Amino acid sequence: MIEIDNVTLRYGDRTVLSDISLSLGEARIAIIGANGSGKSSFARLLNGLVLPSEGTVRVDGMSTKSDGKDVRRKVGFVFQNPDNQIVFPVVEEDLAFGMKNLGFSKEDIARKTTEILARYDMSDLREHPAHLLSGGQKQLLAISGVLVMEPAYVVLDEPTTLLDLRNKRRVTRAIDALEQTVILASHDLELLQEFDRVIVFDEGRIVADDTPDKAIPFYVERMS
Repeated sequence: MIEIDNVTLRYGDRTVLSDISLSLGEARIAIIGANGSGKSSFARLLNGLVLPSEGTVRVDGMSTKSDGKDVRRKVGFVFQNPDNQIVFPVVEEDLAFGMKNLGFSKEDIARKTTEILARYDMSDLREHPAHLLSGGQKQLLAISGVLVMEPAYVVLDEPTTLLDLRNKRRVTRAIDALEQTVILASHDLELLQEFDRVIVFDEGRIVADDTPDKAIPFYVERMS
């Protein structure tokens, strides 16, 4: 369970989120809203990438303010642009980076690297330069780099926005197959139809929180 209690977030004099309180317990939760609505900032609160100006965010009882390292191990984050996430020049080196920091053995690192690359049909790219991957392959590498850390939650911020249709479908299938709790900020309403819950943000506040069949039409009408 991720709990957000009376959270306000400010950047300087600008208030981005205002007095947000939520409990996130469903397996598939979507965050939607127009550009500037606060949804991406909200997503970043969930693993401590951003800390609240007021209030608390707790992940399984751990505060993002005081237990940041443990929270980030529990909650993986996938950025919109995978280039912001890929650190090393070779695919297998990039996957190994986080696991080394967590103290995984060489044997476990090699095994988990083999397993995750096979999972996404990227086994032949193990020694490939990461910067030469296609956009879809880079996003799958970013997702893989999160999954090998064994998080309980995966938060994704607009993971399909920069992709063409073929790669969007490939990444969508990868997201659908995740065993972890998924919290997805997205403009792609089609992707969210089978989610358990959709939370709509507008001007830093929650204006709807319901099932997709109710929250998405509300959002579309509000934006029209």
